[in-house]
Parts: sequence; structure tokens; C-alpha cells
Amino acid sequence: MYTRSAVATALACIPAVLAAPAPQNSFGPDSQVPAQPQSTAGPDYPVVVEENGYTSATYHGPYTGTPTTTGAADAPTTTAASIPALPPNPTATYYNSEGVPLNPMPAPYTPAGGLGTNGTQPRYMVESDFDFESIALGLYQEWIELDLFHDGLARFSKAEFEAAGLNAEYMSLIEFMADQESGHATLLTNMLGERAPKECVYDYPYTTVREWLDFMQRLTRFGESGVWGFINHLDSREVGQLLAQSIATEARQQQIFRQMSGLTPMDVWFENGWPQSWSWSMLAPYISYCPENQTRLAWQNFPVLQILNNANINRYSPNDTATDGSEQVGRRVADPSVSNVTDNCINVTETGYGCGPSVAHNKSEPLSFPGKQVLLSWDAPGKPVGPNNSYVTSTSAGTPKYVGWSQQLNLTYTPLTTTGNNTGYTYQPEGFVYGNDGIINGTMAIMLTDLDLFVTPFNTSMLNPHIVALGLYQAG
Repeated sequence: MYTRSAVATALACIPAVLAAPAPQNSFGPDSQVPAQPQSTAGPDYPVVVEENGYTSATYHGPYTGTPTTTGAADAPTTTAASIPALPPNPTATYYNSEGVPLNPMPAPYTPAGGLGTNGTQPRYMVESDFDFESIALGLYQEWIELDLFHDGLARFSKAEFEAAGLNAEYMSLIEFMADQESGHATLLTNMLGERAPKECVYDYPYTTVREWLDFMQRLTRFGESGVWGFINHLDSREVGQLLAQSIATEARQQQIFRQMSGLTPMDVWFENGWPQSWSWSMLAPYISYCPENQTRLAWQNFPVLQILNNANINRYSPNDTATDGSEQVGRRVADPSVSNVTDNCINVTETGYGCGPSVAHNKSEPLSFPGKQVLLSWDAPGKPVGPNNSYVTSTSAGTPKYVGWSQQLNLTYTPLTTTGNNTGYTYQPEGFVYGNDGIINGTMAIMLTDLDLFVTPFNTSMLNPHIVALGLYQAG
């Protein structure tokens, strides 16, 4: 069996795949740093949770100490309050009306153009602060997935798994996905060097197998979308290449956890990309403690936008979900639906209403629909979050006026109607990307904004200065 205690040993023995390994205390452009999970065993963190032959740390709870530093990582200077909007790149003028190569080929069967195609030897290391902070964020994500996937296997009994419709074969698949995370963590550590973030202690929201599965499909959603949002902005094309090969695996994990949760595996034609600050805002609340001298991140933490009537994926009739937020297990942005509801659909065999693990389900009653009234509540800025409560939520936006819906190739706005102190509502929009592909579906980001700024998939981060609060909507 694969245990948490075996992870460190396994990672320490992984051979370098990019260059010859450097000594453990020597770092440089060509160094290889084995990813080493940080043990939290000791008086405060006993490691004695064990079911089914798996082991996990017993403590997965909130930080109880006093932070020694606060705020995001900062640079020596900041040159502007925001990035200005500019006209199109004046050199972006290529258009091929002939359908054949227009320029001389540098070699046979090699059309002119492309980046990193001139024969230069690849260097698989980050090349800028943007690269470093983006890959460091990705490594924080890989570490929590490594711990999270193992934790449920060790925390719940075989009987609890079987009650959720999962047998030993499902458990073995989740174990394999945890093994994948050890490789991803090693890869990202190698591309960062000696200041790569280490594994932390986490604060999970679930108490049942169903809630664990639901949390994993939400967490892998922002893990995947967070990479699609920055990968083509990286200065290092080599790093982007390897990252794409790992995030393609993450996309498969998200699909599998949706299937295990009784959701349809694919409900969109295009996956959505998110800016780094969106995924960091969703990830940070679940990190409790990190090791001393842990590398900090520069990304923003937005206040939480809670969807009070977010559809409960465990209900026979999702439209019976309570409207006061009580059917999420807590108030953190990615907290799963409560699983102990009276009309639970887990064992329902009626076509269109069951939600047990399956290759695919079609919902006769959808989780959401155009025109649905969506009830909202949001936090004020200034709340401590993240590792050691050392980050602080913030916003530079004014009074919220709109709800932004980020999915597929679109960012769509609907008016916000304010009903009280940090409460309000809107209505789920209708629209299509192409054909009959509805713009709203799946597990997706929504946000309050002070402006209905036009953005596209390649410049969504331009919206960040206008975001008041950020949430995760369960549309399908």
C-alpha cells in the first residue's frame, strides 16, 4: 500500500529527468531539487490516522498561533496602481489568405515562425518573477492535492467508501492520482530551485466521503483553471511545455472526481482559464500551517463571495437546496455541499435523478438554469487567511454593481441587486458560446465587480482591480 510515510522516501529516489542531479545543498540554473514533503509529526501533529492501510496526519484544522508576518510577498518597488489598457500589438498583423507558407522555411518541413524553434538548447527553469510566482502557486496546489487525496483514503473506512458507492478499485484509482501529485511536485520544485515552497498542514472542510469527493472536484477545478489562465503568459516556454503535460493530468483528475461525485464528467465545450489571484484566493483558506521560512506568494487574496443557494449536488431535487447557505459545510469559498440531506440521491436508480458514482449522469432537474435567482453574501476585506493566517484579503474595487460569470470563452455580467449589508442577488444569465453550448455550466468562478469591464481569455487579469469578492458557483 502507498502511505504518506512512503512519499518522502519515494520522492527522494526519483531520478532527475532534465539534467544530472546536483548536490542537495547546491543550487543553480541546472540543479535538480527532489521534492521533499515536510513532516509535521511531533507533539502538535501526531500521525496516527490510518484506515485501509493508508496513513495521514491526524491534524487537519485551523491555525491557532500568531502570524509573524502578514501580507503578500512584495517587490522593492511597485511602479503603478494597475496595468493600463493598451491597443493591439502593432506587430500582430500576420494573416494568411493563401493557405500555403508565405515565408522562407528555415529547414525542410519547418514553417517559419514559432517560439523556441531555432535550435537553442531548452532551459527548464523559471525565467522571471512572473514565472517564479506562478509556478510557486502551482506547487502549493500540487502539495495540497498530494495530502488531500491520501487523507480521505486514510480517514474513511471501507464501509464508508462502499456506502458512497466506491469499492476498492475506485480507491486504487485515487491512490494512483495521489502518486501523480508526487511527480508533479517534484517537477515544479525542479523548475523553481532552492526556494520552492514546501508541503504544509491543511484545514479540510469535509466529514464524509461524499463531501471529500465534492471538495476534490472543486479544488481540482481551480487548480486546473488557475494554470490555463497563466500558462501562455510564462516567459519560459520550456516551463510552460512541462507544466502543460502535468495540467493535462489534472484535467483528467477533475473529470474523474466529478464522475465519482455523480456529476456529468464534461458539460462544457471549452475549459476556463483564471488569473493566479483567483486560484490563490480559493486555495489559501485551506492552508493552515507552513514550515518556517516558507516561500510566500505575491498574489492577491480576494474576500469570499458565498452563494447562499448554491445547488446541493447530493439532493434528489437540487432546487430544494436551502437559501441561507446552510447546505455548504462552511463559509469558505470552495466548501462542499453537505451530504446528510433527507432526499439524498446517492442510491436513487431513477434515470435523471441518481447521483451515485457513474461514468455519466444526465440530470432531469438541472443543478442550475438560466433565470435562476442566485442569492449572495460577501465578506468585507481585511480578513486573515492562508498559511499561518499571514495573508489578508483585500480589494481595490468600489461599490459592487455587477456579478461576473467566468466560464468557457466568456466573461458575462449581470446586474447586482443589493438587499442589505453585504447581501444581494442576481439572476443566472442565458447565452451560448457556439451552437447550443450554454455559457454557464460546470464548476465555475463568479465575482462581484464595480465595473462591467470587457475582457477576453488572454487578459482576464485586467479585471482584478475591479473585483469586490470571489466565489465558486456549482452550475452543473
